[in-house]
Amino acid sequence: MTLETIWRALESSPIGAFVAASPWAFPTIESIHVIAIVTVVGSIAVMDLRLLGVASNNYAVTTMSRDTLPWTWGAFVIAAISGTLLFMSKATGYMQNPYFLWKMGLLVLAGLNMAVFHLFTWRSVSNWDSDCAIPLTGKVAGALSLLLWIGVIFCGRLIGFTLGLYE
Repeated sequence: MTLETIWRALESSPIGAFVAASPWAFPTIESIHVIAIVTVVGSIAVMDLRLLGVASNNYAVTTMSRDTLPWTWGAFVIAAISGTLLFMSKATGYMQNPYFLWKMGLLVLAGLNMAVFHLFTWRSVSNWDSDCAIPLTGKVAGALSLLLWIGVIFCGRLIGFTLGLYE
């Protein structure tokens, strides 16, 4: 079984076919996806700007994390589900679209950046939690995160303009 066979099977599945054929399903799911992504990126940006020391310096990093993380993860789950539904409707086209592939790659890099931050820098958060002097590794993680998520949004937007070109 080839990957293209899998993509075509997703498209012809009842869910994929419904999302593709329905006059309201794709735009509704896409709207939900966009709102979820805005929430994900917005809540992450709040934390990243705090790590960079340019916003909310009067809040402890752990407090900000505790306040934003539920929104981030909740919205991420909604974005992942809605994104999967959108993908199922045009899987072959998405897998040929370089902007979709870049978006997925940037998402992986954003996840790796977060994992490295939490595995290494976050361990010492008690030393700099309420401090304006965030360690360089925290600032780098925040800056990388912002850049990666901006890239995700940029590529995601370009998918909408170019999907028909790659089918």
